Amino acid sequence: MKTPHRFAALAAATLIAGALAGCAADAADPGGTGDGAAGEAADRSIAFISGANNEWGSCLQGGVEAAASDAGVELLTANSDADAAKELANVEDMISRGVDAILLNTVSVDALQGGIQKAAAAGVPLYLIAVVPEDTSEILGATVVDLAGAGALAAGWIAEDAAGAEVAVGVIAGAPGASSDYVVAGFEGALPASATIVANQPGMFNRAAAQGVAENMIQAEPDLDYVFVLNEDMAFGARTAFDAAGREDLVIVTMNGTEPGLAAIEEGKFAATVSDSASNLGATAVTNALALLDDDSAEKISQVQISLITPDNLDGAVPFCG
Repeated sequence: MKTPHRFAALAAATLIAGALAGCAADAADPGGTGDGAAGEAADRSIAFISGANNEWGSCLQGGVEAAASDAGVELLTANSDADAAKELANVEDMISRGVDAILLNTVSVDALQGGIQKAAAAGVPLYLIAVVPEDTSEILGATVVDLAGAGALAAGWIAEDAAGAEVAVGVIAGAPGASSDYVVAGFEGALPASATIVANQPGMFNRAAAQGVAENMIQAEPDLDYVFVLNEDMAFGARTAFDAAGREDLVIVTMNGTEPGLAAIEEGKFAATVSDSASNLGATAVTNALALLDDDSAEKISQVQISLITPDNLDGAVPFCG
């Protein structure tokens, strides 16, 4: 039976999970408005509540701000700083401000239900960025990334590169219980039988933590062939650890498509990455939410583009941060 607490495997690269080290705004402040729209759009206000105070969250917010400005709507922003209680308080605050809709990038799927219930009770349309519940009756809509599909793309590259050989694979995941789990599940499900996952540890989307995980991993599993690291910032930490251990040959596949990540692919530090633009996710969410406010027939649940990037198609990556 479907319940509001079960979430489909469509989720965005990050909640917290697409996260890299960085900064984002953490105060509830009015955003800029643009001159590109008139009439009803000019009188409309929407709220954006981010779950992560980091580079991924900053790039996501940049995409939201740009699209809101282009549409000529007032934008109010807040950051929940990965705190579920703060997220609920932010939702309540935006409801009290009388916004026409709330765009929410939740802290975690466990924290989300309270916000859905508050917005529904107040009659304020709630549009989700990153996750979508199986029961969508109480939300306006959602824009997501197929995180399981992202994991499958990474696994597919490893399968092709290994060419049927028996290989040992490690995983440096993000934060347990968040979108990281969807990515890892998709990765595990798409690996061939000849590839064995011998280590799976969380790096908490932190470069230093991931470096420590990688150091322990290579000591425990010296015969590793491949490691899938769930974002490029962690992957840089892992690369440092593996190189220090004399394993420059250990192949890293990762996610995001940031400028430093793409440069690392060109330099041979990473073999491949799954491009999942945070700014494009934010901009698409605004566009689709406004369309749904204007037209009930607009697409309720939409996915943004992801693609596997290697040295052969570096130019094909959608800019991660606009």
